[in-house]
Amino acid sequence: MQSVDFFTPIVDNPYDFGQIAVANALSDIYAVGAKPILALNIVCFPINEMDKSILRDILKGGADKLSEAEALMIGGHSIDDPEIKYGIAATGIVHPDRFVTNKGAKTGDVLILTKPIGTGILSTALKGKLLDHDTAKILTQTMALLNKTASEVMMNIGVNACTDITGFGLLGHALELAKSSKVTIKLWKNKVPLLPRVYEFASMGIVPAGGRRNVNYCSKLVEIGNTDPITLDILSDPQTSGGLLISVPSDRTDTLISRLNSSGIQSAIIGEIIEKSSGKIILA
Repeated sequence: MQSVDFFTPIVDNPYDFGQIAVANALSDIYAVGAKPILALNIVCFPINEMDKSILRDILKGGADKLSEAEALMIGGHSIDDPEIKYGIAATGIVHPDRFVTNKGAKTGDVLILTKPIGTGILSTALKGKLLDHDTAKILTQTMALLNKTASEVMMNIGVNACTDITGFGLLGHALELAKSSKVTIKLWKNKVPLLPRVYEFASMGIVPAGGRRNVNYCSKLVEIGNTDPITLDILSDPQTSGGLLISVPSDRTDTLISRLNSSGIQSAIIGEIIEKSSGKIILA
């Protein structure tokens, strides 16, 4: 299993940026139940215009996060670029018989989310210098948190499907799972965990442009009912290093939730698979 991801800084601290970039890039590996083993750095940096210590801190953050993931950095490539960008190309391993996709969700399954959402909205507030220190710290910690433990727990329990929540937001990735599995998802919007102050900033219109594109993408296959526009923006918020959305048989739900929570993973039941279909979501 191989995956690659890199992007521009979303936090001010270079070390934190390196940590977040690596955690984000490894999420695709963890979503299929694989264990990352190797990585290559991808670096764009204005080497003649910025202090090299910034680059060192970015790479140190990435290296430390990769060490936490118990994977090796074996090289990489860098170019002189006016805009900083960083990420990795990662390789993971999983037995073919245990490979988890977004195609296996079954009627009666329960949906579990392993991180709160709202990173896109809070990152937008951070760029506008509207975010307080405590909330900024929680945002950074959430994005830098590996999906390693969540993946290991779900593999020990046994699940039917999984996807990581990233740029298409919770609604977009849930819809892809529904379409791939050919099922209808009932998503309990009030059960979805949010990061602090997300609703406050969303109600002020502080949402990333990608979120609005996500709303438009999902509109034809999501029955929104009486969902207010602010909640819709939040559910469509593009995530950086978001959690895993896991479809698990109902008789394993309590065990999965218990083991996730006891492992320090803030997980929540947010929906269920109600029937076979061509793939859609009902917001309840």
